[in-house]
Amino acid sequence: MRAIDNNQKLSQELKKVAQEQGFNPVGIARVPGSHRLQLRTAALQRWLEVGYQAEMKWMAAPRRQMTTELLEGVNSVLAVGLNYYINKPKNPGTLSVARYAWGKDYHKVIKQRLKHVGNWLEEKRPGCRWKICVDSTPLMDKAWAEEAGLGWIGKHSNLINQHQGSWMAIGHLLCTEPLIPDTPAKPLCGRCQECIKACPTQAITEPFVVNSKRCLAYHTIENRNPELPQEITSAIGSWIAGCDICQEICPWNLKTIPSSDDPEMQPNNWLLELTKVQALSLTDEEWATKLGNSALKRIKPWMWRRNASAIQDQQTPTLHKH
Repeated sequence: MRAIDNNQKLSQELKKVAQEQGFNPVGIARVPGSHRLQLRTAALQRWLEVGYQAEMKWMAAPRRQMTTELLEGVNSVLAVGLNYYINKPKNPGTLSVARYAWGKDYHKVIKQRLKHVGNWLEEKRPGCRWKICVDSTPLMDKAWAEEAGLGWIGKHSNLINQHQGSWMAIGHLLCTEPLIPDTPAKPLCGRCQECIKACPTQAITEPFVVNSKRCLAYHTIENRNPELPQEITSAIGSWIAGCDICQEICPWNLKTIPSSDDPEMQPNNWLLELTKVQALSLTDEEWATKLGNSALKRIKPWMWRRNASAIQDQQTPTLHKH
């Protein structure tokens, strides 16, 4: 009983330390997880079998489905959310950039902050081992965040929190301590299919299933071909990097949700004022200077110009809730 009480106190303090690092929501899951996690794993396997990962071969890494392969002796997962929603308007006639990339590279931000949390845990429990994971690590990040109670996976495949919507980056701290788990989140999408109807390329083939081969975000960020497919260029609208359409239409994001005051999430204003002419005129050196500390550095300079070239000069207005 004393051990349980100690683990309960440690779990509460650990979540408080994570909150002090700017994370909200935060939650804990225990390995191997509930039956729902097994269902998510099976769904991932079906998604891979039909080839919906396109050229993202790393999605098939076996370790993604075996958390124990990432950290020997792992017992618990601390899941954290980092709100990147900024209530700031986009200027008319400018290009669109996925909201997660407005500020600093969230991978670096989450890793730096979770390192503080991990060090704190190690001080409290000497000998404890831990590992930081963001979405570049082969971990079922959304499934574990759902398991830890941060939110539920919506029909657009993004994690939704009923108070903050889906505008949050996710991070995890795997550890060997037997922490006290939180209650997994309950899905609250109901019969809503607004995200499915809004996708201009019908990339959401059925609830919870996104075909990357049709997704604007995939093609503007991951597609390494010199030219984009015709069905993508005809639907690209003003999106030069990523796409937020399925999130912008989500009723949970149309509510009044908190705008982040986190200094590292604040937008690079030039991104919100970017025009097609400016994007096409960016040299490789200017690109490196402007995007070197951004999650958008994954998009190579030639891809940036390729995407901009595909955007028509006259845009049909699309939904943008900023």
